[in-house]
Amino acid sequence: MKTSQSADLTQLWSRGCEFLGTKYAILGGAMTWVSNHNLVAAISNAGGFGVIASGAMTPELLSNEIDKTKAATSMHFGVNLITMHPKLDEMIDVCGKHKIRHVVLAGGLPTSLSFSRLKEHECLIIGFAPALIIAKKLIKMGADAIVIEGCEAGGHIGPVSTSVLAQEILPEIHDIPVFVAGGIGRGEAIISYLKMGASGCQLGTRFVCANESPAHHNFKQAFIKANARDAIMSLQLDQRFPVIPVRALANKASKEFLQIQANVIKEYDSGALDLKDAQLKIEHYWAGALRKAAIDGDVDNGSLMAGQSVGMVTKEQSTKEIVEELVEQANKFLQK
Repeated sequence: MKTSQSADLTQLWSRGCEFLGTKYAILGGAMTWVSNHNLVAAISNAGGFGVIASGAMTPELLSNEIDKTKAATSMHFGVNLITMHPKLDEMIDVCGKHKIRHVVLAGGLPTSLSFSRLKEHECLIIGFAPALIIAKKLIKMGADAIVIEGCEAGGHIGPVSTSVLAQEILPEIHDIPVFVAGGIGRGEAIISYLKMGASGCQLGTRFVCANESPAHHNFKQAFIKANARDAIMSLQLDQRFPVIPVRALANKASKEFLQIQANVIKEYDSGALDLKDAQLKIEHYWAGALRKAAIDGDVDNGSLMAGQSVGMVTKEQSTKEIVEELVEQANKFLQK
């Protein structure tokens, strides 16, 4: 398949393409254990914008991953940093050392110190905004672009849908580029958000089954077999023990998590555990669970983080084919 974008599409996402330095304003969502140098380079080489997921990395591993990505592509790519990373300052310095132009900050509201450190390295900062008030705060802090991601996305999510966030934020934010994410699996959806004022879109789940994705065969097959309704949000049984919502495919582990919570709550109520130990026991259940599924292939006992767009993932194909498919769908939709 060889696809060229129409003049209308070129115009619609021109701001996003200019900001990212890409042919297409399609960002690859940073997925821990999946968005490594191989997939990131493939997305960038296909005309999109790959983003390294550094959440599970040390500064040394990130530096190595950036070197590998640079060796595999001459195109632009970015790095996703988690604001709660214990060595965030060092991770920022690694990005500065490698002259990474775009840094995506996720996992909570960044501090002004993180912003200052990134600006010192002349990095462009992309922040996540789960609400209009956060978007405005990020702009005030100095963000160069924002991503609005709805609860249809995979992994850690907020409470509001993508379509609602888009209606709330896109008409209000014009100073910087805004990219939309969450539940996007086809080119028609990309066009819809571009016409609402977005500068581009971010997709994660759609790239999990790319040939260049390092995800285990079992993990990819789980995605290919799944429907949208199979990607469920983790439930919290007791408000005394907050659970950060995660969207993943229902499996043995997700069912056991409910039982783990129930058992811990029972132990706490009986006095066998104090509040802190009870909370840690719940939180530790998922430790290493994503790697167990995505890399080791244990799809029963690991976490199958996936967005609701998983129903549109029907086969393994090259990253280039995925990107060109999205562009072709966008072109056809515009022609109508």
